[in-house]
Amino acid sequence: MSGPEQLADWRRAAVELAGWAVRTIAAGDPDPARSETKVNAGDWVTPFDRAVERHVRAELLARFPDHTVVGEEYGADGGPTDPSVTWYLDPIDGTTNFVHGVPWVAFSLAGADRHGAAVGVVADVYRGEVFSAVRGGGAFLDGRPVRCAAGASIAGGILLTEWSRQDAWPGMYDYLPRISARHGATRIMGSCALALATVGAGRAAGAVLPGHYNAWDVMAGVLIAREAGAAVRDRRGDHDGVPLDGVLVAPGAVADELWHAWVDPVPAEPAPAAT
Repeated sequence: MSGPEQLADWRRAAVELAGWAVRTIAAGDPDPARSETKVNAGDWVTPFDRAVERHVRAELLARFPDHTVVGEEYGADGGPTDPSVTWYLDPIDGTTNFVHGVPWVAFSLAGADRHGAAVGVVADVYRGEVFSAVRGGGAFLDGRPVRCAAGASIAGGILLTEWSRQDAWPGMYDYLPRISARHGATRIMGSCALALATVGAGRAAGAVLPGHYNAWDVMAGVLIAREAGAAVRDRRGDHDGVPLDGVLVAPGAVADELWHAWVDPVPAEPAPAAT
C-alpha cells in the first residue's frame, strides 16, 4: 500500500492543479456558440474543458511518469500500460452550468492505486474552495479539517441528487415524494462531484446518485465524503470502495433512512374491490 509520504505528495500535486484549474475556469467566458455537444444536445463540452484536461494531464505525467490519467475528454491517453496509480479527471463537472453562467461548477481529480481511491480533490470554481482528502488521513476544505453533519434525520436537511444525464433515474419519482414526506429538501444542482463534497463538508445531509455517471465524476467526492465520516453505500448496502452503479453518501444516523427511501420497493396499489 502507498505510504504516507507518497499520499501527501499526490495530494499536494492535486491541490496545486485544482488551484490552477479554478483560476483558469473562473476567468473563462464560455459562449454556447463556440461550444459543442457530445452524446446529445444537452451534453456540452467547451474549449475550456479540453484545455484544462490537457494541462492537468501533462503536469501529472511529467511529475509522475509511472502514473496514467483517465479523463472525461481524452480517455486513457498517455502513461504506462501497467501504471502504479491512475488519475481520474473531470476538468469541468457541471459544463452545462458553466456554459450558461450558473455558478455551480467543479474541477474533480482523484488518484487511485491498487488498493482503491487514495487522494482526491474537488474544487468549487466560483467559490474558490478546494475540498481534498487522503485515504486514512481525513478530509479538508482549503486545508482545514471538515466533518459531515451530525444530524439524526433527513428532516429539515438538504438532500442532493442528480439527473441521469438529462433524464430521471429509475425510481426517482418514487424517491422524491418519500424525501418530501420526511420534510427533507431535495436539490438538483448539476455536479456530482460537488454534491458529494458538499456532504463531506457538512453542508448537506446526504446525497444519492443512482443515475448515469463515470469514475471521474464521483471518485474524488466519494473519498472526501468517506474521510469526513460519511457512510458510503450502493444499492445493496455498505460499500468499501467507490460504487459505479449508484452511490449514497450520508452520515451514519441519516444513511439508513436515506438508503431505504432509495431502494425499498414501492408498495403495490391494492386491487379494486369486487363489485
